[in-house]
Amino acid sequence: MSIRTRLGLAALAPILLLFALLLFFPPDGLERAQWAQFIGRFHPLVIHFPIALILLAAVLEVARKIRYFPDPGRLIDVVLALAGLSAIVASTLGWCLARSGGYSGSLVTQHMWGGLSLTAACCLCWVLRGRLSGERTDLAYSLALLATVSLVLWTGHRGGQLSLGENYLTEFAPAKLRGLLGTPAPDNSKTISSMGGPATLYGSRVQPIFAGHCVTCHGQAKHSGNLRLDSYQAVMHGGKQGRVIRAGEPKQSELFRRVTLPPTDNDFMPAEHRRPLSANEVKAIEIWISAGASGTLSADVFNGLPSVSSPVADITIEEADPAAVSKQRTPLAASVARLQKQFPGALDYESRGSADLVVDISVLGSKFGDEDLAALKPLAGQIVEADFSNTAITDRSATVIAAMKRLRVLRLMHTKISDATVRALNSMDQLESLSLFGTAVTPAALPVVEHLPRLRHIYVGETRITASASMPEALKRKVVF
Repeated sequence: MSIRTRLGLAALAPILLLFALLLFFPPDGLERAQWAQFIGRFHPLVIHFPIALILLAAVLEVARKIRYFPDPGRLIDVVLALAGLSAIVASTLGWCLARSGGYSGSLVTQHMWGGLSLTAACCLCWVLRGRLSGERTDLAYSLALLATVSLVLWTGHRGGQLSLGENYLTEFAPAKLRGLLGTPAPDNSKTISSMGGPATLYGSRVQPIFAGHCVTCHGQAKHSGNLRLDSYQAVMHGGKQGRVIRAGEPKQSELFRRVTLPPTDNDFMPAEHRRPLSANEVKAIEIWISAGASGTLSADVFNGLPSVSSPVADITIEEADPAAVSKQRTPLAASVARLQKQFPGALDYESRGSADLVVDISVLGSKFGDEDLAALKPLAGQIVEADFSNTAITDRSATVIAAMKRLRVLRLMHTKISDATVRALNSMDQLESLSLFGTAVTPAALPVVEHLPRLRHIYVGETRITASASMPEALKRKVVF
């Protein structure tokens, strides 16, 4: 056995190990050891070496056939050997990056299998070239080299799709060329919500934002962190860290937090130096989440929502009269200060020019119960927005909530309330939005809310109220599942 063959077999060991790692430990969207992520991020740098060397070997082989050039035989041997070694290193780094960096999806897997196949093909070319002694061997080597170059193009294309998007090559191609190549025109129909299509707020305003900024890394073929944003169901399912959307709570939604971080923050999205969302796009997502993150809510409900492509309009804010505001707040000051100390971060004034209060108890979670809510009774008449979602309150708090006569927005998502609390709201003539998402409310409570004069939306997803429940037509337009 020649030295070349022995070295080829020695190179086969790490290649087989990499095949085994990919087969038994494929990328699964989970993040692991930071050291693996650190060295894995050198993969995009190292991968250029085998690509360049393989293509150089092919060019030198063509030059060898031309008699006007000196024979570069030994140089080709060195180039192929270096290409094989660097391909092994690049493949190892690629596996570390994919396995530990939170990547998953068919595109990632295809790119990795292509890279490993390319590594094996490169080493095979080096072994075969050392056996050039006849036409048959020469033909086998030539075919192997041609296959290796083809793998370079295919694997490189998959890598480009991973970093730049699946249609980065053909996105702006003329229609005739796309037809010649058999590549269909860009089609976003699959990314529109199957729960309402383009007539819904999600399908017409929110999903196009995800399609334009997010699906490159969070789509069908590649979904970093096991998160996909190419359909309503996928968005609401979330990723490896759980749900990224909390209906009615934009500030508690991980997705909204990420897109509103400073661009220099490590958690900022879109990542990898992609174009950030515009102010109008961020506002559209905030409004959608605040409205319950529904997949069926009609887009007509928000006709005033600015187009995501239009410039942000200048807004003139009327200056508040500090003396008048202070006078309005004085009777409340002691109670507000006491409750702000008792429930940090859960109570504040609606604006700097108002004495009205906004309460967000959802930040306290299950630690907040009926006895705690009773403490808000002295301020009940000044509360205009209240969010008691995810707390431990029950129907025992119904009378305290009903005393908040000026409420415009009330969120009771994922609480232990039932029809009894809803019936207590029958005199709330200022209420515009009511969220009962994830509660035990039944269709029996609907007649109460039907008569609330200003109510525009009632969110009943994950309750006992279903789309087939009997209700007046006027109420159907307000109910959101």
